Amino acid sequence: MAHEHAHHHHGPKDHGHHHDHGDILHTHAPAGKMGRAFALTCVILVVELAGGAISHSLALMSDAGHVLTDVFAIGLSWFALRQSVKPADEKMTFGYARWGILAALLNGLTLIAITLWILWEAYHRLEHPSAVHSLWMFVSAAVGICINLYLAAGMRDEENLNVRSAVLHMLGDAAASAGVIVAGIVILLTHWYLVDPLLSIAIALFIAFGAWRIVRQTIKILMEATPQTIDFREVVGKLKAVPGIHDVHDVHVWAITNGQNALSCHAVLDGNMTIRESQQILRDAEHCLAHFGIGHVTIQIEDGSHPHENRALCKAADQSGEHHHHERD
Repeated sequence: MAHEHAHHHHGPKDHGHHHDHGDILHTHAPAGKMGRAFALTCVILVVELAGGAISHSLALMSDAGHVLTDVFAIGLSWFALRQSVKPADEKMTFGYARWGILAALLNGLTLIAITLWILWEAYHRLEHPSAVHSLWMFVSAAVGICINLYLAAGMRDEENLNVRSAVLHMLGDAAASAGVIVAGIVILLTHWYLVDPLLSIAIALFIAFGAWRIVRQTIKILMEATPQTIDFREVVGKLKAVPGIHDVHDVHVWAITNGQNALSCHAVLDGNMTIRESQQILRDAEHCLAHFGIGHVTIQIEDGSHPHENRALCKAADQSGEHHHHERD
């Protein structure tokens, strides 16, 4: 069975178009920035743990607990960024890019876990309110806000899902620190100590919402779902419209990691066509797919007599389908 494996790294003689899609398979991740973020987040953790212990603030201790997961999450993201740039080898033929997806998934799950802990502690504090010293809340939270906003601003435009999950940690912590300062002002003016656990609940829900979005995205990538930015039917339609392609079937579109999309399919061509004559059709198909952000393309060439179902999606549920075709022939 003949296969054609296509990449977007052709010279002028190889490609009939003058578009450059050579960067589709590459992502640029700020490993150096992530290393600096790890060090500064450790500073925040020490300051907020000390401030929470002295002030007896659950909101501040909750934020410190969140910062602890930040240290773990950013460290994991940093490690994943360094791993993801390693080249493919015989054991990992797609490379190590999914380290970042695994890191993002684990980061999201730890955020949800810390959310449950904050809610549990807030419940007990609502039943038994305790005095809170607002001065240390101000100092510790201010340190957290300044550092986290500085770090998040430096990486806010990154599309890497791993980096985005780490930035979410930073923004969540900055928002929590801002809330801690508001709570400190209320306590200073009114001595209404219930604002501390109530704020903790708000922080927890804010964190959980963003974490769940990250978890959903990583699960979709790990399940090799069609990327959200790609319309499956439109891709199939464009492939069928390529001159020389009579039909396509068994189409799979997935993401190796976010921003690195791949496609495989079977394409039906004229059975009398030579391999050399089929090359321009493949180049046209590659060029078409590049405009969808699909940079890793594998196309299996077939003629009209090759047994297959007339459908774009592979009928994976019926594993015996291929055998039935062969027995019929």
